Parts: sequence; C-alpha cells; structure tokens
Amino acid sequence: MERAFSNPAARLSFRGTSMTETPTTPLHDLEPRTGTPSPRMERDEFIRRFLTRFRDPAFDPLSSELRKVADAAWDGYCNSRKSPRTRKAGPGFADPDYDLSVDWLAAQEAIRLAEQRYQDAESPLRVLLINSSPRSEHTCPGEMSKSYRLVDVARDVLHQQPGVEVNLLDLSRLTSEYGRQIHPCKACFSTAAALCHWPCSCYPNYSLGQVHDWMNDIYPMWVEAHGIMIVTPVHWYQATSPLKLMMDRLVCADGGNPDPTSTHGKHPKEAKQMEMRGWDYPRHLADRLFSVVVHGDAEGAENVRRSMSDWMQSMELLPAGSLAELDRYIGYWEPYATSHEALDADEALQEEVRNAARTLVEAMLAKREGRLVVPGAKLKQPRQK
Repeated sequence: MERAFSNPAARLSFRGTSMTETPTTPLHDLEPRTGTPSPRMERDEFIRRFLTRFRDPAFDPLSSELRKVADAAWDGYCNSRKSPRTRKAGPGFADPDYDLSVDWLAAQEAIRLAEQRYQDAESPLRVLLINSSPRSEHTCPGEMSKSYRLVDVARDVLHQQPGVEVNLLDLSRLTSEYGRQIHPCKACFSTAAALCHWPCSCYPNYSLGQVHDWMNDIYPMWVEAHGIMIVTPVHWYQATSPLKLMMDRLVCADGGNPDPTSTHGKHPKEAKQMEMRGWDYPRHLADRLFSVVVHGDAEGAENVRRSMSDWMQSMELLPAGSLAELDRYIGYWEPYATSHEALDADEALQEEVRNAARTLVEAMLAKREGRLVVPGAKLKQPRQK
C-alpha cells in the first residue's frame, strides 16, 4: 500500500513554516496537550442511557434480556473496545503486525476499487449528484425539498448525456432513514495530519455506540466520480447540517494518512513527529470537477456558494466553469408555504440548473480527452494545509 509520505527526511511542509526551515520544537518535546474533563460515566448512568432506546412498550417482555445486553455493552465501554474485530495489517503497511479494524480494511478496499473505476479511461464518466437538504415528506416536514426537485432537474439532463452515469447521494436520508448517520469529525487533523487516517478510522466506535456511520459508503462515491454536483439550500447563512457533517468528514481525503499502522492507531505523539519530519499532504480527490447550486429565500446564497467552491478548490477539485456555479433566490422574502409554487414559476432558474449540469459534463469530457486547460495546475504551492 502506498505510504502517506515519500521520504521521512523530506523538506518540511506544514502551516506557518517554510518548506526549508528546521523545526523549532525538538521532536521529543511534542507532547499532546491535555486537560479537558473526562466524559467517562458511572455504570448506572451508562445502563440508563443504553436502555432509553428501548422505551417502546413492545420491549417490556424482553427487559431481562435487554439487561444482559446492557451489561455486555457496559463491559465493552469499560474496556474501550472501539474495534473488537481486527486482523493483522499484513504486507504493504508500515507495521504489518499491527491489528487493524476489519471495518477500516473493508472501507479501504472499497476506496481502492473506486479509484480503479475512476482511473479506467474506458469506463463511463460518473457524476455524483448530491441533495443536501434534510427535508423530505417521509419525516416531520411532510413535504419534499426544493433542493431535491432541482436535483431531479439536473438528473434529467445528465441522464440524456451519452456515456454518463449518475449516482445520487440523498443526504435527507439522515433525517428519515433508520440507522443512517454521519458522525461528527473529531478533528484529528488539528492534532497532526498523520493522525487523520484515509479513510477515517474514528468510526465505528463500538464501545461508545458510535455505529451506523454512512461515510464508509460515501467515500467511494466521491472517489469514483469524475464530477461532483452539489445542490443545497441555505440554512442560517450556512450550509445545511447534513452537508457540513459530510464536508468535515472529508478532511481525511485532503492530506489524510492512508496507513493507520504508521501511527499505531491513534497515537498523537507519533503522528506529530511524522508531520514534523515532513508530510506531503496527499490529495486523494484531486482533479475531480465540480458544480455547485445554492438556493435561498432571503440571504446567504452567494456566501454559501462561494464557501462551497472554495472548499472544493482547496481539496484540489477543479471548477467546471462559471455556469456550473450558481446562487439564486426562490420566492425572495415570500411565504415559505408557497415556495414550491415560486419554484414552479421560475423557469429561468430551472434552465440555469440544467446549464450547470451541461457545463459539468462538457468539462468532464474535455478533461478525459485532454482538452481541458487549467492554468497553474502544475505549479507547486509553497504552503499546504
């Protein structure tokens, strides 16, 4: 397996230091800073929390069995069995004898196969089309989102393009589907780049009940895609909660370490030392093309569109073109209750979304045929993350 760094003695490449400077802090002094209160809980509180998921009276006849299950979960919690099923890493890893989570190994293999599909010049061009609204008629709002309708507008156009496949990622499933979750990023990257593994190794964490994480399915979707098209509403001047969760968890795709054995799991001091010796910040999603469509009802659309574009460009994805980036308002300062009718009437916006999808496909074709020119693409940036 490719290592996360090409040469341990490589020139430095980290925030705030030029690539030729010598670290001012000796490697042996890089002790992790600690001092926050412990979140560990006592047995009674753990059991109480565990059993609250079974409040439905249908579980009452199973109370004794559930208590046994709760006792087993407490044992896993007490002994911090984050990844209870492991196997030896094997050849290709820095430490072949290290016990790696079978969940992580499966996620890594899915990404490897997705990368093969991406690199196959004979395969169809693939677009990952993302609905970022949490709203749907299948849960509390009782109505579909305008974002989903705009995704359908784009999807109709993409399906008409020969040699193009579309993969829909509907983030509203986080709010409406049982057991569908994206857990928050734990910010390992901020401790040291090498501590953030590609794919993320923070989840699942069985001892804390942090399971059903969707990201291991989502990473291969991004990897195999030649183009990404994100459609999102504005929520409080920002990206939606589901979209932001996914964005944060994609940090490992941008400089993350593909070899958890090199840090022996989550050992922060080892990771700090690796970063200080020289880190090459592998861009695992570089050169995919993107389009982004942002819609709002009063304020914030331009800022969210710009932040989405900046985020993807910082990961070295490529903008498909000016028509592929769109921010618009639907029913500006009008009642929410009639916003779908406002979208019905805004035929110009619907055509702009179609043009964004067409522009993305044009850029994908140009890139595959070697006609896409990206000024500055071959320049080496003096600063990394």
